[in-house]
This record gives sequence, structure tokens and C-alpha cells, in this order.
Amino acid sequence: MSDNDPSSSQGVAGLFSHGRLVAIPRKTVRREQLLVHLTETLFERDREYTEREVNEALHTVHEDSSALRRYLVEGGLLARTRDGASYRRVH
Repeated sequence: MSDNDPSSSQGVAGLFSHGRLVAIPRKTVRREQLLVHLTETLFERDREYTEREVNEALHTVHEDSSALRRYLVEGGLLARTRDGASYRRVH
């Protein structure tokens, strides 16, 4: 696989340095690849999370947890209740 292949795990690894996300990718395909990786590694299936728990999990990889949370919800990877009280992994 090439480094540009969005399914390449090498591509996601290249976004991190010392376990921290260097920057949130601007390119949609790269950002979606990252978001899937974060969903699979930070959030368990069949578990509800408070907004605080989501922020804490995301903050372990990047300072801008609110932007990542918003991308995860908009991308359909995390579902949020109408009142914003809880989140759940979709896939």
C-alpha cells in the first residue's frame, strides 16, 4: 500500500508523534481516517460516555478535544443525545 492510501495504518501513525496527534488533518480523507482510528481506540462499543469523558479521552491525544468531538459527531462516528448529556460510539 502507498502512504497515500487512506486504509493504510501507516497513514494514521504518521499523524502522531510520541502518542500525541501533531495536527488535525485538513484533508477530509485523512481526517476521516484519523476519526475512525480515534473511535476504535478510545471508545468502547455499547457504552455511554458523558461529554466530560469524551473530552478527557480525546485530550489524551490532542489539546483541541472540542474540535475532535465535533468532527466525530458530524462524521457519524459518535452519536450525541439531543440534550448533549451523553455520547455513544456508533460503529
